[in-house]
Amino acid sequence: MSVTLYEIMNIAFTLTVIGGLLWAYASYISEKGDRLKVIESGKCPKCKQESMELADQRGGGCSGTKLVIYECTSCGYSDSFNVDSSCSSGKCRL
Repeated sequence: MSVTLYEIMNIAFTLTVIGGLLWAYASYISEKGDRLKVIESGKCPKCKQESMELADQRGGGCSGTKLVIYECTSCGYSDSFNVDSSCSSGKCRL
């Protein structure tokens, strides 16, 4: 059984596309985590003012994840994050 050049190129193209998608997703998750750190410090990633407030949080309880929505009172920037709300040492954390 011989492998043709077409098959090799097809495999190479597929691996390149999959690798690019994985890299893009990892970059997105990293950037989203960086934005969450800035927001949790109280600063808006868009206007750099200390005007971020927790607008809404849903779900979670003491297990799973919680959807939290932060909003800037100065420029109107809004972003949502899924954060771990698991219990540690009998106390729930955001």
